[in-house]
Amino acid sequence: MAADSIFALSSGRPPAGVAVVRVSGPASFDVARQLIGRVPPPRTATLATLRDPADQSVIDCGLVIAFESPATFTGEDVVEFQLHGGAAVIDYLLSCLERIGLRHAEPGEFTRRAFDNGKLDLSQAEGLADLIDARTETQRQQALSQAGGRLREGAERWRSAILALMASAEAGLDFSDEADVVLGNNDLAVMALRNELAGHLAQAAVGERVRDGFTITVVGEPNVGKSSLVNALSQRDVAIVSDSPGTTRDLIEVPLDLAGIAVTLVDTAGLRDSLDPVERQGIARARARAAAADLVLHVAVTAPAAPLGVVVLNKCDAMGIAGGRREDVMHVSAHTGAGLAELEHWLVAWAQRQVSQTEPALISRRRQRSALTRSVAHLEEATHQDDPVLRAESLRLSARALDEITGRVGAEDVLDGVFGRFCIGK
Repeated sequence: MAADSIFALSSGRPPAGVAVVRVSGPASFDVARQLIGRVPPPRTATLATLRDPADQSVIDCGLVIAFESPATFTGEDVVEFQLHGGAAVIDYLLSCLERIGLRHAEPGEFTRRAFDNGKLDLSQAEGLADLIDARTETQRQQALSQAGGRLREGAERWRSAILALMASAEAGLDFSDEADVVLGNNDLAVMALRNELAGHLAQAAVGERVRDGFTITVVGEPNVGKSSLVNALSQRDVAIVSDSPGTTRDLIEVPLDLAGIAVTLVDTAGLRDSLDPVERQGIARARARAAAADLVLHVAVTAPAAPLGVVVLNKCDAMGIAGGRREDVMHVSAHTGAGLAELEHWLVAWAQRQVSQTEPALISRRRQRSALTRSVAHLEEATHQDDPVLRAESLRLSARALDEITGRVGAEDVLDGVFGRFCIGK
Protein backbone atom coordinates (compact mmCIF):
# COMPACT_ATOMS: atom_id res chain seq x y z
CA MET A 1 0.00 0.00 0.00
CA ALA A 2 2.65 2.49 1.02
CA ALA A 3 5.67 1.31 -0.96
CA ASP A 4 6.02 4.74 -2.56
CA SER A 5 5.31 6.74 0.59
CA ILE A 6 8.08 8.04 2.83
CA PHE A 7 8.41 9.69 6.23
CA ALA A 8 11.07 11.46 8.27
CA LEU A 9 11.66 13.86 11.13
CA SER A 10 12.02 17.20 9.34
CA SER A 11 12.85 19.35 12.35
CA GLY A 12 15.98 19.36 14.49
CA ARG A 13 17.09 16.49 16.66
CA PRO A 14 15.27 16.09 19.99
CA PRO A 15 14.71 17.36 22.53
CA ALA A 16 13.00 20.42 21.10
CA GLY A 17 9.93 22.51 21.75
CA VAL A 18 8.19 21.23 18.61
CA ALA A 19 8.96 18.30 16.30
CA VAL A 20 7.76 18.13 12.70
CA VAL A 21 7.33 14.70 11.11
CA ARG A 22 6.65 14.79 7.38
CA VAL A 23 4.93 12.11 5.28
CA SER A 24 4.85 12.24 1.47
CA GLY A 25 3.34 9.92 -1.12
CA PRO A 26 0.06 8.26 -2.13
CA ALA A 27 -0.56 6.79 1.33
CA SER A 28 -0.21 10.11 3.18
CA PHE A 29 -3.93 10.77 3.66
CA ASP A 30 -4.61 7.16 4.63
CA VAL A 31 -1.95 7.53 7.32
CA ALA A 32 -3.82 10.57 8.67
CA ARG A 33 -7.01 8.52 8.81
CA GLN A 34 -5.29 5.75 10.72
CA LEU A 35 -3.62 8.07 13.23
CA ILE A 36 -6.32 10.71 13.87
CA GLY A 37 -9.43 9.16 12.28
CA ARG A 38 -9.81 11.71 9.48
CA VAL A 39 -8.03 13.85 6.89
CA PRO A 40 -7.94 17.52 7.98
CA PRO A 41 -9.06 20.19 5.49
CA PRO A 42 -6.14 21.00 3.16
CA ARG A 43 -3.68 23.61 4.45
CA THR A 44 -5.50 23.97 7.75
CA ALA A 45 -3.69 23.36 11.03
CA THR A 46 -5.93 20.97 12.95
CA LEU A 47 -5.50 20.05 16.60
CA ALA A 48 -5.86 16.29 16.97
CA THR A 49 -4.97 13.34 19.18
CA LEU A 50 -2.68 10.84 17.47
CA ARG A 51 -3.30 7.19 18.35
CA ASP A 52 -1.41 4.01 17.60
CA PRO A 53 -3.50 2.07 15.03
CA ALA A 54 -2.47 -1.20 16.69
CA ASP A 55 -4.15 -0.61 20.06
CA GLN A 56 -5.46 2.98 19.98
CA SER A 57 -3.04 4.11 22.70
CA VAL A 58 -2.34 7.84 22.63
CA ILE A 59 0.92 8.90 20.97
CA ASP A 60 0.54 12.66 21.58
CA CYS A 61 -1.72 15.62 20.94
CA GLY A 62 -0.56 18.06 18.27
CA LEU A 63 -1.24 19.87 15.00
CA VAL A 64 -1.83 17.99 11.75
CA ILE A 65 -1.69 19.70 8.35
CA ALA A 66 -2.62 18.04 5.06
CA PHE A 67 -1.34 19.29 1.69
CA GLU A 68 -3.06 18.03 -1.44
CA SER A 69 -1.06 17.26 -4.58
CA PRO A 70 0.13 18.71 -6.85
CA ALA A 71 0.34 22.00 -4.91
CA THR A 72 2.94 20.70 -2.44
CA PHE A 73 6.72 20.85 -2.09
CA THR A 74 7.16 17.30 -3.41
CA GLY A 75 4.24 17.40 -5.83
CA GLU A 76 2.64 14.51 -3.90
CA ASP A 77 0.06 14.34 -1.11
CA VAL A 78 1.83 15.44 2.08
CA VAL A 79 0.87 15.34 5.75
CA GLU A 80 2.86 17.03 8.52
CA PHE A 81 2.52 16.14 12.18
CA GLN A 82 3.65 18.84 14.63
CA LEU A 83 4.15 17.26 18.04
CA HIS A 84 6.00 17.86 21.28
CA GLY A 85 9.71 17.48 20.56
CA GLY A 86 10.61 14.79 23.09
CA ALA A 87 12.68 11.83 21.92
CA ALA A 88 10.15 9.26 23.18
CA VAL A 89 7.24 10.95 21.40
CA ILE A 90 9.13 11.12 18.13
CA ASP A 91 10.37 7.54 18.34
CA TYR A 92 6.86 6.26 19.02
CA LEU A 93 5.37 8.08 16.01
CA LEU A 94 8.18 7.01 13.67
CA SER A 95 7.81 3.38 14.76
CA CYS A 96 4.06 3.57 14.09
CA LEU A 97 4.65 4.92 10.58
CA GLU A 98 7.11 2.13 9.92
CA ARG A 99 4.64 -0.51 11.16
CA ILE A 100 1.92 0.96 8.94
CA GLY A 101 4.20 0.24 5.99
CA LEU A 102 5.87 3.53 5.12
CA ARG A 103 9.56 3.75 4.32
CA HIS A 104 12.03 6.00 6.12
CA ALA A 105 13.18 8.70 3.70
CA GLU A 106 16.72 8.78 2.37
CA PRO A 107 18.79 12.00 2.72
CA GLY A 108 17.34 14.60 0.37
CA GLU A 109 14.55 12.33 -0.86
CA PHE A 110 11.77 14.89 -0.34
CA THR A 111 13.70 17.38 -2.47
CA ARG A 112 14.53 14.66 -5.02
CA ARG A 113 10.82 13.96 -5.41
CA ALA A 114 10.20 17.67 -5.89
CA PHE A 115 12.76 17.62 -8.72
CA ASP A 116 11.34 14.45 -10.27
CA ASN A 117 7.82 15.93 -10.18
CA GLY A 118 8.89 19.20 -11.79
CA LYS A 119 8.39 21.35 -8.70
CA LEU A 120 11.95 22.71 -8.94
CA ASP A 121 14.91 22.29 -11.26
CA LEU A 122 18.43 21.15 -10.46
CA SER A 123 19.82 24.65 -9.97
CA GLN A 124 17.03 25.41 -7.48
CA ALA A 125 17.75 22.18 -5.61
CA GLU A 126 21.41 23.16 -5.40
CA GLY A 127 20.39 26.59 -4.16
CA LEU A 128 18.19 25.00 -1.51
CA ALA A 129 21.10 22.84 -0.34
CA ASP A 130 23.29 25.93 -0.15
CA LEU A 131 20.59 27.80 1.77
CA ILE A 132 20.53 25.07 4.41
CA ASP A 133 24.33 25.19 4.66
CA ALA A 134 24.59 29.01 4.59
CA ARG A 135 26.43 30.42 7.60
CA THR A 136 26.81 34.06 6.50
CA GLU A 137 24.46 36.71 5.15
CA THR A 138 26.12 36.83 1.73
CA GLN A 139 25.82 33.06 1.37
CA ARG A 140 22.17 33.26 2.40
CA GLN A 141 21.37 35.94 -0.18
CA GLN A 142 23.11 34.07 -3.00
CA ALA A 143 21.51 30.71 -2.11
CA LEU A 144 18.06 32.29 -1.73
CA SER A 145 18.40 33.85 -5.18
CA GLN A 146 19.25 30.52 -6.76
CA ALA A 147 16.65 28.55 -4.79
CA GLY A 148 14.09 31.13 -5.93
CA GLY A 149 14.77 30.27 -9.57
CA ARG A 150 16.91 33.20 -10.75
CA LEU A 151 19.44 30.98 -12.52
CA ARG A 152 16.67 28.77 -13.92
CA GLU A 153 14.88 31.80 -15.34
CA GLY A 154 18.08 33.06 -16.92
CA ALA A 155 18.91 29.67 -18.44
CA GLU A 156 15.40 29.30 -19.85
CA ARG A 157 15.51 32.80 -21.35
CA TRP A 158 18.90 32.14 -22.94
CA ARG A 159 17.70 28.80 -24.24
CA SER A 160 14.63 30.38 -25.87
CA ALA A 161 16.85 32.96 -27.55
CA ILE A 162 19.13 30.22 -28.89
CA LEU A 163 16.18 28.24 -30.23
CA ALA A 164 15.00 31.32 -32.10
CA LEU A 165 18.49 31.74 -33.57
CA MET A 166 18.47 28.05 -34.56
CA ALA A 167 15.21 28.57 -36.41
CA SER A 168 16.76 31.45 -38.34
CA ALA A 169 19.88 29.43 -39.13
CA GLU A 170 17.82 26.50 -40.36
CA ALA A 171 15.74 28.88 -42.46
CA GLY A 172 18.93 29.50 -44.42
CA LEU A 173 18.65 25.93 -45.71
CA ASP A 174 15.29 26.71 -47.32
CA PHE A 175 16.24 30.19 -48.53
CA SER A 176 19.80 29.65 -49.73
CA ASP A 177 19.71 32.77 -51.93
CA GLU A 178 19.18 34.87 -48.81
CA ALA A 179 21.53 32.91 -46.57
CA ASP A 180 24.10 35.70 -46.36
CA VAL A 181 21.47 38.11 -45.10
CA VAL A 182 20.19 35.62 -42.52
CA LEU A 183 23.66 34.80 -41.24
CA GLY A 184 24.72 38.43 -41.13
CA ASN A 185 21.72 39.43 -39.05
CA ASN A 186 22.23 36.46 -36.73
CA ASP A 187 25.88 37.24 -36.08
CA LEU A 188 25.00 40.32 -34.06
CA ALA A 189 22.32 38.50 -32.07
CA VAL A 190 24.57 35.50 -31.38
CA MET A 191 27.44 37.71 -30.26
CA ALA A 192 25.15 39.78 -28.03
CA LEU A 193 23.91 36.62 -26.35
CA ARG A 194 27.44 35.24 -26.13
CA ASN A 195 28.63 38.44 -24.41
CA GLU A 196 25.75 38.33 -21.91
CA LEU A 197 26.57 34.76 -20.93
CA ALA A 198 30.30 35.54 -20.77
CA GLY A 199 29.53 38.36 -18.35
CA HIS A 200 27.81 35.96 -15.97
CA LEU A 201 30.64 33.49 -16.48
CA ALA A 202 33.13 36.16 -15.38
CA GLN A 203 31.24 36.44 -12.07
CA ALA A 204 31.26 32.67 -11.52
CA ALA A 205 34.51 32.75 -9.57
CA VAL A 206 32.97 35.21 -7.12
CA GLY A 207 29.84 33.08 -6.80
CA GLU A 208 31.86 29.96 -6.03
CA ARG A 209 33.98 31.85 -3.50
CA VAL A 210 30.90 33.24 -1.75
CA ARG A 211 29.47 29.72 -1.53
CA ASP A 212 32.68 28.00 -0.41
CA GLY A 213 34.24 30.94 1.45
CA PHE A 214 37.35 32.96 0.65
CA THR A 215 40.67 31.66 1.94
CA ILE A 216 43.11 33.77 3.95
CA THR A 217 46.37 31.96 4.67
CA VAL A 218 48.68 33.10 7.48
CA VAL A 219 52.38 32.42 6.84
CA GLY A 220 55.67 33.44 8.40
CA GLU A 221 58.74 32.17 10.19
CA PRO A 222 58.44 30.24 13.48
CA ASN A 223 57.68 32.16 16.69
CA VAL A 224 56.42 35.33 15.03
CA GLY A 225 52.95 34.86 16.51
CA LYS A 226 50.99 33.36 13.60
CA SER A 227 48.93 31.06 15.82
CA SER A 228 48.38 33.83 18.37
CA LEU A 229 47.10 36.09 15.60
CA VAL A 230 44.76 33.38 14.29
CA ASN A 231 43.40 32.87 17.82
CA ALA A 232 42.95 36.61 18.27
CA LEU A 233 41.12 37.08 14.96
CA SER A 234 38.87 34.07 15.55
CA GLN A 235 38.36 35.04 19.21
CA ARG A 236 38.94 31.49 20.42
CA ASP A 237 41.85 29.16 21.08
CA VAL A 238 41.97 27.07 17.93
CA ALA A 239 45.74 26.94 17.40
CA ILE A 240 48.39 25.79 19.88
CA VAL A 241 50.68 28.61 20.97
CA SER A 242 54.20 27.67 22.08
CA ASP A 243 57.68 29.18 22.17
CA SER A 244 59.05 25.97 20.66
CA PRO A 245 59.69 26.31 16.90
CA GLY A 246 57.79 23.89 14.67
CA THR A 247 54.76 23.49 16.96
CA THR A 248 52.32 24.01 14.08
CA ARG A 249 52.96 21.29 11.52
CA ASP A 250 49.60 20.74 9.87
CA LEU A 251 47.13 23.24 8.47
CA ILE A 252 44.57 24.58 10.93
CA GLU A 253 41.43 26.00 9.34
CA VAL A 254 39.11 28.40 11.13
CA PRO A 255 35.80 29.65 9.63
CA LEU A 256 35.18 33.39 10.03
CA ASP A 257 32.29 35.69 9.22
CA LEU A 258 33.63 39.02 7.94
CA ALA A 259 30.59 41.31 7.86
CA GLY A 260 28.45 38.59 6.29
CA ILE A 261 31.14 37.15 4.02
CA ALA A 262 32.43 33.62 4.68
CA VAL A 263 36.18 33.30 5.08
CA THR A 264 38.43 30.42 6.08
CA LEU A 265 41.50 31.52 8.04
CA VAL A 266 44.38 29.04 7.69
CA ASP A 267 47.24 28.77 10.19
CA THR A 268 50.36 27.15 8.73
CA ALA A 269 53.72 25.74 9.75
CA GLY A 270 56.55 28.21 10.30
CA LEU A 271 58.69 28.75 7.19
CA ARG A 272 62.28 27.73 7.82
CA ASP A 273 64.91 25.17 6.79
CA SER A 274 64.25 21.99 8.73
CA LEU A 275 65.67 18.46 8.77
CA ASP A 276 62.53 17.03 10.39
CA PRO A 277 60.62 15.24 7.58
CA VAL A 278 57.23 15.85 9.23
CA GLU A 279 57.89 19.56 9.68
CA ARG A 280 59.22 19.81 6.12
CA GLN A 281 55.97 18.34 4.85
CA GLY A 282 54.04 20.90 6.87
CA ILE A 283 56.15 23.71 5.40
CA ALA A 284 55.51 22.41 1.89
CA ARG A 285 51.78 22.40 2.59
CA ALA A 286 52.01 25.94 3.94
CA ARG A 287 53.64 27.19 0.73
CA ALA A 288 51.12 25.34 -1.45
CA ARG A 289 48.17 26.73 0.53
CA ALA A 290 49.60 30.24 0.31
CA ALA A 291 49.94 29.91 -3.47
CA ALA A 292 46.24 28.94 -3.76
CA ALA A 293 44.87 31.45 -1.23
CA ASP A 294 42.74 34.47 -2.03
CA LEU A 295 44.81 36.51 0.44
CA VAL A 296 48.08 35.86 2.26
CA LEU A 297 48.97 37.52 5.56
CA HIS A 298 52.74 37.37 6.02
CA VAL A 299 53.29 37.67 9.76
CA ALA A 300 56.73 38.81 10.92
CA VAL A 301 58.46 40.74 13.68
CA THR A 302 60.62 42.79 11.31
CA ALA A 303 59.85 43.59 7.68
CA PRO A 304 60.58 40.48 5.54
CA ALA A 305 62.90 40.87 2.57
CA ALA A 306 60.57 38.96 0.22
CA PRO A 307 57.02 39.12 1.59
CA LEU A 308 54.58 36.49 0.37
CA GLY A 309 51.55 38.73 0.87
CA VAL A 310 50.24 41.57 3.01
CA VAL A 311 52.80 42.21 5.77
CA VAL A 312 51.54 42.08 9.36
CA LEU A 313 54.22 43.02 11.88
CA ASN A 314 53.33 41.38 15.17
CA LYS A 315 54.55 42.07 18.72
CA CYS A 316 54.46 45.84 18.25
CA ASP A 317 54.07 46.21 22.04
CA ALA A 318 57.50 44.63 22.56
CA MET A 319 58.94 47.02 19.99
CA GLY A 320 57.38 50.09 21.58
CA ILE A 321 55.38 50.76 18.40
CA ALA A 322 51.72 51.75 18.33
CA GLY A 323 49.35 49.41 16.52
CA GLY A 324 47.73 50.37 13.23
CA ARG A 325 48.43 50.62 9.52
CA ARG A 326 51.40 52.57 8.20
CA GLU A 327 52.76 52.48 4.64
CA ASP A 328 50.76 49.36 3.70
CA VAL A 329 52.09 47.46 6.71
CA MET A 330 49.84 46.42 9.58
CA HIS A 331 51.35 46.77 13.06
CA VAL A 332 49.59 44.61 15.65
CA SER A 333 50.04 42.84 18.93
CA ALA A 334 48.21 39.55 19.21
CA HIS A 335 49.10 39.64 22.93
CA THR A 336 47.65 43.04 23.88
CA GLY A 337 45.20 43.47 21.01
CA ALA A 338 46.85 46.65 19.74
CA GLY A 339 46.09 47.22 16.05
CA LEU A 340 43.76 44.20 15.79
CA ALA A 341 40.66 46.35 15.25
CA GLU A 342 42.37 48.14 12.35
CA LEU A 343 43.43 44.79 10.86
CA GLU A 344 39.90 43.42 11.16
CA HIS A 345 38.46 46.54 9.47
CA TRP A 346 40.98 46.15 6.65
CA LEU A 347 40.06 42.47 6.22
CA VAL A 348 36.35 43.33 6.11
CA ALA A 349 36.99 45.97 3.45
CA TRP A 350 39.06 43.47 1.45
CA ALA A 351 36.31 40.83 1.64
CA GLN A 352 33.65 43.33 0.59
CA ARG A 353 35.70 44.33 -2.45
CA GLN A 354 35.75 40.70 -3.56
CA VAL A 355 31.96 40.60 -3.78
CA SER A 356 31.32 44.21 -4.80
CA GLN A 357 28.42 43.74 -7.21
CA THR A 358 24.80 44.81 -7.05
CA GLU A 359 23.27 41.31 -7.20
CA PRO A 360 24.40 37.83 -6.14
CA ALA A 361 26.27 35.92 -8.83
CA LEU A 362 24.11 33.58 -10.90
CA ILE A 363 26.72 30.82 -11.00
CA SER A 364 27.90 29.33 -7.72
CA ARG A 365 29.10 25.80 -8.54
CA ARG A 366 31.77 24.25 -10.72
CA ARG A 367 29.15 22.11 -12.47
CA GLN A 368 27.17 25.18 -13.47
CA ARG A 369 30.31 27.03 -14.55
CA SER A 370 31.40 24.11 -16.73
CA ALA A 371 28.03 23.98 -18.52
CA LEU A 372 27.94 27.76 -19.07
CA THR A 373 31.53 27.72 -20.36
CA ARG A 374 30.59 25.16 -23.01
CA SER A 375 27.47 27.11 -23.95
CA VAL A 376 29.54 30.27 -24.50
CA ALA A 377 32.14 28.32 -26.53
CA HIS A 378 29.46 26.90 -28.84
CA LEU A 379 27.95 30.36 -29.35
CA GLU A 380 31.40 31.66 -30.28
CA GLU A 381 31.78 28.71 -32.64
CA ALA A 382 28.44 29.50 -34.29
CA THR A 383 29.58 32.96 -35.35
CA HIS A 384 32.40 31.41 -37.38
CA GLN A 385 30.18 28.95 -39.24
CA ASP A 386 29.07 30.00 -42.72
CA ASP A 387 27.26 26.73 -43.34
CA PRO A 388 23.71 26.98 -41.90
CA VAL A 389 23.81 23.27 -40.95
CA LEU A 390 26.99 23.67 -38.90
CA ARG A 391 25.75 26.90 -37.38
CA ALA A 392 22.50 25.30 -36.29
CA GLU A 393 24.44 22.38 -34.76
CA SER A 394 26.66 24.76 -32.75
CA LEU A 395 23.58 26.55 -31.48
CA ARG A 396 21.94 23.24 -30.57
CA LEU A 397 25.00 22.23 -28.54
CA SER A 398 24.94 25.62 -26.79
CA ALA A 399 21.29 25.13 -25.81
CA ARG A 400 22.00 21.59 -24.63
CA ALA A 401 24.75 22.87 -22.33
CA LEU A 402 22.23 25.27 -20.77
CA ASP A 403 19.84 22.35 -20.28
CA GLU A 404 22.50 20.71 -18.10
CA ILE A 405 22.33 23.67 -15.71
CA THR A 406 18.65 23.14 -15.02
CA GLY A 407 18.85 19.35 -15.14
CA ARG A 408 16.69 19.08 -18.26
CA VAL A 409 19.36 16.76 -19.71
CA GLY A 410 22.50 15.02 -18.47
CA ALA A 411 21.55 15.18 -14.79
CA GLU A 412 21.54 11.52 -13.81
CA ASP A 413 25.25 11.36 -13.03
CA VAL A 414 25.07 14.26 -10.53
CA LEU A 415 21.69 13.73 -8.86
CA ASP A 416 22.90 11.41 -6.10
CA GLY A 417 25.70 13.83 -5.24
CA VAL A 418 23.34 16.81 -5.08
CA PHE A 419 20.51 15.27 -3.07
CA GLY A 420 22.76 13.10 -0.91
CA ARG A 421 24.10 16.27 0.72
CA PHE A 422 20.71 17.12 2.20
CA CYS A 423 19.77 16.06 5.70
CA ILE A 424 17.13 13.38 6.20
CA GLY A 425 13.70 15.00 6.19
CA LYS A 426 14.45 17.61 3.51
